[in-house]
Amino acid sequence: MQISVTPDVFKLAQVFTISRGSRTEAKVLTVKVEEDGFVGWGECVPYARYGETLENVTQLIESVKGPVTRQGLYTLPAGAARNALDCALWDLECKKAGKRAWELAGLPQPRPEITAYTLSLAEPAEMQAQAAKNAHRPLLKIKLGTPDDMARLEAVRAGAPKSTIIVDANEGWSAEVYADLAPHLVRLGVALVEQPLPAGEDDALLGMERPVPVCADESAHDCSTLPKLKGKYDVVNIKLDKTGGLTEALRLREAALAEGYKVMVGCMVGSSLAMAPATLVAQGAMVTDLDGPLLLAEDRDTPLTFDEDGVHPPSAALWG
Repeated sequence: MQISVTPDVFKLAQVFTISRGSRTEAKVLTVKVEEDGFVGWGECVPYARYGETLENVTQLIESVKGPVTRQGLYTLPAGAARNALDCALWDLECKKAGKRAWELAGLPQPRPEITAYTLSLAEPAEMQAQAAKNAHRPLLKIKLGTPDDMARLEAVRAGAPKSTIIVDANEGWSAEVYADLAPHLVRLGVALVEQPLPAGEDDALLGMERPVPVCADESAHDCSTLPKLKGKYDVVNIKLDKTGGLTEALRLREAALAEGYKVMVGCMVGSSLAMAPATLVAQGAMVTDLDGPLLLAEDRDTPLTFDEDGVHPPSAALWG
């Protein structure tokens, strides 16, 4: 088994801003696993919020010497490196077996899922214009997390009066700010609030009224983090770059649903190769947020299909 990793850069269609900063390109790592004449592919997006860089994730991937199994990858921490390797091994197994990933996972054949489309953080007038441009989309996600969020929220609702709206504060609010905003979120028809408080301060959500479902993102990584969410959150955001791949993402989905949580399936800003495995996890999810390729100016040679039915499962030529 030969394992190799290469950096790739995809230009964004426009500047993408969240409360932590802006970017104009998506920097990803592409993993290639070769064995017996078959090749499997995976992609990850190292995330600085979790102490990941292109360099240290590359080193972690290169530390793995084949042959290795998906279960053998659990010696690595949950995160970007394990994600790319895990997904590449799934792809390799599919090609060896001549089957699709959903078949190997024992899942029903996947169908398209409506995905959120993310509006970049900007001044209210610009966000209203973004919302109006995308008002045909059934589900819009707003990046917030500043002291001036009320004006932005009002502007987006004005620009897209019929779209369902979900909000991502990216840990940018305090408990007091969230409590003040909550009635307005209800008034404006917000369907979900993602990670309103910093992960290290989310005990403040215990006992707090949650008129809008609250979703754990930075507070939820893999199955080991699930017990800490009790009493604070209603929904768990599953991202493969947090879980460490499709294998753990499927385990987390099953465990979260068994605990009574609803599931959101999200992504970092990456290419169709990064989203492809997540389409299996997204089946029947409360919210699917796999819009990374929609934010790019360029993509993989065989990209995912996005249309009025949502994001479609990948072709075998892309992954799995």
